[in-house]
Amino acid sequence: MPVSPYDVIVIGAGPAGYVCAIRAAQLGLKTAVAEKEFLGGVCLNVGCIPSKALLRNAEVIHTLKTGGGEFGFEAGEVRAEYAAAVRRSRRVSGRMVKGVELLLKKNAVDILRGAARIPEPGAVMLTPADGSSEISLRAKNIVVATGARPAIPPGFTVDGTHIVTYREAILQETPPSSALIVGGGPIGLEFATVWNAYGIPVTIVEMLPRIAPLEDEETSVELAKMFARRGIEIRTGGTVKSAEISDQGVKIQLQAGAGLESLEAGQVLLAVGFRPNSENLGLDTLGVGMEKGRIAVDERMATSIPGIWAVGDVTGKLMLAHVGSAMGKACAENIAGKQGAVLDYEFLPRAVYSRPQVASFGLTEAQAAARGISIRTVRFPFQANGKALGLGEYGGWAKLIADESGRLLGAHLVGPEVTELLPELTLARQAGLGIEAIARNVHAHPTLSEVLMEAAHGLDGGYIHL
Repeated sequence: MPVSPYDVIVIGAGPAGYVCAIRAAQLGLKTAVAEKEFLGGVCLNVGCIPSKALLRNAEVIHTLKTGGGEFGFEAGEVRAEYAAAVRRSRRVSGRMVKGVELLLKKNAVDILRGAARIPEPGAVMLTPADGSSEISLRAKNIVVATGARPAIPPGFTVDGTHIVTYREAILQETPPSSALIVGGGPIGLEFATVWNAYGIPVTIVEMLPRIAPLEDEETSVELAKMFARRGIEIRTGGTVKSAEISDQGVKIQLQAGAGLESLEAGQVLLAVGFRPNSENLGLDTLGVGMEKGRIAVDERMATSIPGIWAVGDVTGKLMLAHVGSAMGKACAENIAGKQGAVLDYEFLPRAVYSRPQVASFGLTEAQAAARGISIRTVRFPFQANGKALGLGEYGGWAKLIADESGRLLGAHLVGPEVTELLPELTLARQAGLGIEAIARNVHAHPTLSEVLMEAAHGLDGGYIHL
């Protein structure tokens, strides 16, 4: 185990941590990353990557079950083996994890296996995963990238069988007979998509008035309509009061207004948010500034204690893997004395990989109105897009929000593969390009991206194909 002083020790090897470590090493800093569980963090192992593999399987199954009339084939009875989909997702995950390990080694980043804590600035104590004695390490800079874990609402105890979080749900090879999903955010929406494709009855229970509650209201309404067409039941505006496990599954009590309703299912998935993993690191003893467990950082990713930095979900900024990676790169560059990117979290991309997909960035109409900003909005439907019609997936639309000068303030998309359409919009915003530039940019035909050009035309003189 190496014990020589480091320039940087990163605690946590998820998307924020391993990216930070690699970038620091590229900038000539002697770097190590400490990880107590698995390289790649939640995202690569039990989150972003394996869930997308499951969603791909679900897409194929859905097409085979429902697409015969549209595409002119007869599939007969479709027998979908859920366990095979899970095993494929594990292979995809394993390949990505091996890739991260190779990247760290290629960039001469030392990999320290074990749990780390910070007894004082410049020092890290590592308890090795093999159970050997604690090791003392020195580093000029320490980056906390320990991520977050599922929040468990009162009245629930996760047992891994009847009541689960995404961690248990994504690994189980036997799907639930029926599912109650508590939480209508990205994780709940994606699991609803997967299980519904396999014919599993799914009910989403969301405490707020609509699913995808952080998205633009029109997006939430459109998504709910399309979910309902697929047979996914949605209950909004209710609070889950208790859960009782029986031989048949789980019974929950749902408080909606003055009434109390019982709902039953084979399994309950808790998807109500996350709590930062900021405990047991020694941060409170050091006096690192925190709020409700979230580590406070400035635009450089520095904490209140010199030499201690934090990136990713543990800061509570915007709990998305790509945001963590961006924070990691910026942090490493700032440590190296190179100006790192200053991130405007409100204008970073957000994506939900349900069917249909949801993608957005920037302000919603309600947020713009609350700030007194005079806006112009436009929507262009996928029904008028040739590529979407060819795919047989033409529900949804692209919605752009701009100020009176034509500056892009936000975009909200729901429809086929819309998560792939965000970079053009976020780059335009970052580069200071207005709606006119998007309208004049020549888009290949036929592509889904043409909805962006057409929507921009709608704000800049009038639609061409609508």
